[in-house]
Amino acid sequence: MSYSINLGDWNSVFAVPCSVVDKHIKLAGSVQLKVLLWELRHAGENIEAAEIAKALCIDKADVADAMLYWQQTGLFCQKGQELTPAEKEAAPEAPAAEEPAPEPENPEPAPAERPHKLLSRPQKPDNVFVAKRIGESTEIACLMQEAEQILGRLISNGDSAMLLMLHDDFGLPADVIIMLLQYVVSIGKANTRYIEKVAMNWADEEIFTHEKAEEKLRRLDESQKAWRVVEQATGIPHRAPSTKEQAFASVWVTQWKFDLPLIHEAYERSVDNTGKFSIHYMNKILERWNREQISTLEQAQKDKEERAAARKSVKPQKTSYDIAEYERSSVFDNFDRK
Repeated sequence: MSYSINLGDWNSVFAVPCSVVDKHIKLAGSVQLKVLLWELRHAGENIEAAEIAKALCIDKADVADAMLYWQQTGLFCQKGQELTPAEKEAAPEAPAAEEPAPEPENPEPAPAERPHKLLSRPQKPDNVFVAKRIGESTEIACLMQEAEQILGRLISNGDSAMLLMLHDDFGLPADVIIMLLQYVVSIGKANTRYIEKVAMNWADEEIFTHEKAEEKLRRLDESQKAWRVVEQATGIPHRAPSTKEQAFASVWVTQWKFDLPLIHEAYERSVDNTGKFSIHYMNKILERWNREQISTLEQAQKDKEERAAARKSVKPQKTSYDIAEYERSSVFDNFDRK
């Protein structure tokens, strides 16, 4: 009689090192864990990165990053074309203690430490340091998880390094970074380059508290609404404004309180006089209206009529010529000589 035990899915199992759970389950990203499990399942097989990427529906570069991560954490080491479990190195012997050098009688004071200066574009941390910081700080770990929810995708190693750089090097707290991510997603610009650019601006403006971030977002929202008013008034296609255009729109709508009809009137006069859309010409018109407290379309039309009437009332000066003096001039000399 023969016996067999059917374990179902357990009939085919593979080993996972305990250190993956004990040390790395909180540190590694979902992509790193997926690649590791897939590789362990196919241990001993020679498989290309492209095949792994296809099986996991990820980018080929993410596969390489994930395997590099496991090498940097010390789980594997590379020998030729193979990855093998890393061997533990014997702990080096502690050096013999040396007698401390005698302190000078009058020690010189240590030089004052220079304040840290933020570089315009600091170097991003490597994967090992990112993993270490996630393991050390609950705040950083929560930031990475929240970022995935806001961005709606798995964050890559580069994303994690960028977010840690915003926190550690730019000095932005986690809650401020989360507000920043929500903002860039709302305007459809949730790419790494734009996130870094906005974060650098916020750091320069010292937006390091939740309250300052809320105020910044309020101003940005007003600025966006102001530009939409200008787009409607001028009929230009929807697009991102230049820095100068955004500044003018904010002043016209938010500061000077001009509505859409008045801005459209300024646009019409700009086109009539210059033959094109000119943001600077429009600003001259609106600047004068603000100075002269013209706040309605009726006042603007009345002002236009009064200025036209004033121009008509000025009589052109007639040019008089002294014919006798003209004839005495040498202009006729050439004719006399012929």
